[in-house]
Amino acid sequence: MSPPVKVGIHDSFWDAFIELPKTLQKKTQRLITKFRQSPTSPGLNYERINGMLDSYRSLRVDQTYRCIVMVPGQGDVYLLLWVDHHDDAYAWAKRKRIEINPVTGTLQLYDLMPGETPSDQTAGVGPAVSRPQQAVPDTSEARLFNLDDTRLLGIGVPASRVQTVTDLRVVAELEQLRSVLPDEAWEALMLHAEGLPWDDVWTDYGPSSDVPVDTADVSAALERDSSKRHFLVVKSDADLQAILAAPLEKWRVYLHPSQRKLVERDWNGPVRVVGGAGTGKTVVAMHRAVWLARRLESDGRVLFLTYNTNLAADIANNLKGLGSAEELSRIEVINIDAWVTRFLKSRNYSAVLKFETQLDELWEEVRSRMQPQPGARLPDSFYNEEWERIILPNRIDRREDYLTVSRAGRGVPLNRRQRAVIWDVFDDMRGEMSQRGWRTYQDAMLDARDLIVDGTDAGSYRHVVVDETQDMGSEALQLIRGMVPEAANDLFFVGDGHQRIYRRRAVMGQCGVKIVGRARKLKINYRTTEQIRRFASAILEGQVVDDLDGGQDGSSDYLSLTSGAEPELASFGTQDEEIAWIAERARSFADEDGTLANVCIMLRTTRLRDEYYQALRAAGLDAILLEKRADNQQVPGVRVGNMHRVKGLEFRHVVIAAMCRDVVPNRYAIRGSKDKTELRDMELAERALVHVCASRAIESLAVTWHGEGSEYVVG
Repeated sequence: MSPPVKVGIHDSFWDAFIELPKTLQKKTQRLITKFRQSPTSPGLNYERINGMLDSYRSLRVDQTYRCIVMVPGQGDVYLLLWVDHHDDAYAWAKRKRIEINPVTGTLQLYDLMPGETPSDQTAGVGPAVSRPQQAVPDTSEARLFNLDDTRLLGIGVPASRVQTVTDLRVVAELEQLRSVLPDEAWEALMLHAEGLPWDDVWTDYGPSSDVPVDTADVSAALERDSSKRHFLVVKSDADLQAILAAPLEKWRVYLHPSQRKLVERDWNGPVRVVGGAGTGKTVVAMHRAVWLARRLESDGRVLFLTYNTNLAADIANNLKGLGSAEELSRIEVINIDAWVTRFLKSRNYSAVLKFETQLDELWEEVRSRMQPQPGARLPDSFYNEEWERIILPNRIDRREDYLTVSRAGRGVPLNRRQRAVIWDVFDDMRGEMSQRGWRTYQDAMLDARDLIVDGTDAGSYRHVVVDETQDMGSEALQLIRGMVPEAANDLFFVGDGHQRIYRRRAVMGQCGVKIVGRARKLKINYRTTEQIRRFASAILEGQVVDDLDGGQDGSSDYLSLTSGAEPELASFGTQDEEIAWIAERARSFADEDGTLANVCIMLRTTRLRDEYYQALRAAGLDAILLEKRADNQQVPGVRVGNMHRVKGLEFRHVVIAAMCRDVVPNRYAIRGSKDKTELRDMELAERALVHVCASRAIESLAVTWHGEGSEYVVG
């Protein structure tokens, strides 16, 4: 018997597959297995499609459903492209062109233009098409692009589309070409049209090598990263079963070339990846962890750290579909506080660890003993802020150290005499904590770092991957730097200052993490529509956002390439009216999608979350509270969560509810300080929280309130 053939599956195939009834999904799965064993078996009804590309064939799923397959011009790789009802499948094939780009070598699938036919000589995998002659510049009207044919061909524009692109005058015309251009070409043009410098576009989308392209060699084309964005080669039944056993999120198996370049590369030191919400930073981090684990020796491990407990649970759950059991056994996923607690406990660390919010009563006691001093009268909030921003990160426990430490970034200036006077408050706080046997988590992180520096094994880690880097303070970054020796592929950080919701800010370079020449940015939002992205970004308009290493990170080079409805703003007189509207909206989505699990209602506080959850249940809706455990999408019900919990999640439909004045921004979170710098950071954190929530939406976003609306949405 001949060995099974290789099957390359286009990502659009899964879009069609998941729309099939379960019985047809099983039939399709069996069909693919049989097809791999004998692609031309008579039992498969392997048939040429009249009037289509010569390379197209159909396979019979049952009496009414067909798969569309492309046969190779040479080699043994067949391409599985689509599955649908007989007529719809043939209609899909009739409007599609597939070819290997003669310049980039990418295997491209895109729509025909009006007037083109599938049998055109330029279509299909085969001989390279001729390039058009250089167009004569037309100065009668400003064109959208000042790009010659070489540049257009180099980013993947097919030769048959060069003149069409050259003639474009406005962005709206480019938007209309979305389906008739290969994705990589359209993305590159749209990014450039939106202001990204051409050199940056060429770096990301230009040809990866000067090796001549064989436009009939499908196998070679499928090895290129640009093709792997849309095509996955299934080499065994085990590969196919592994894909089908996990939820069919395409990010598990298809990566954008810009993401793959970050994942599958040997770096000679720490790497920092930033990018706006929806750009796939966590996806990159997860794939990176699996790639590193795959290359590890048996005694090594990969540590995957997050700041948020909930996100750690979600990532651990999502990793299950990315690697083998052996690979996943080498990856440990945990949030930073839990890691520190476990590590110190195993080293007989006796102190009781306390979060800052657990010290409020002790602060009241310490401040009650303060002796007012002329020239040193400061609001109560100052001491907590100075403690968190200066005393703890710099590990200050002596007056002499406090007199000389830099207070850069603090909004209340202090001279040496004032510092000397107020030090007694911090000394008292240190003494009280020591007497009780307490340490803060910030102290504990530095204590753990000291143990590691002194030779204590951190846990046989070879690599550390860090998500949510923007929420890691300087103590955490110093600890992470000490967890593994400085070496190739040692540390991999992803984060986004626009999503900093815990007000912990640190400069990586000042914490021993040197990122010279290894900083990268993801620029395309794959999750939300451009309308939702703009709304989410507008929440942060005018705010100064850092790049995690002392520079500024703008959002002018960050955009979504999908379009949809504008976010809906809805105001109500009462809470009951608001909840009734939300319930009706959820029902309408359930009617469309067949499930409520695609809908999430987000509230600022846990109290409001519980109120709306109970009210939705009373309205007859199945509802699920988003808590610490990972969200199981198989469990029916509309999701209801507080704003902090939804970080790292995504839903087709989002409602940000109770966006009322004094609720958002939260009056308790943003009015407790007299320090202008602290107030700016609090304001940024509140806006970042709403930004995070809005950017969880894939297709639709609604923002609702009753009474007076938040200043973030009503101006």
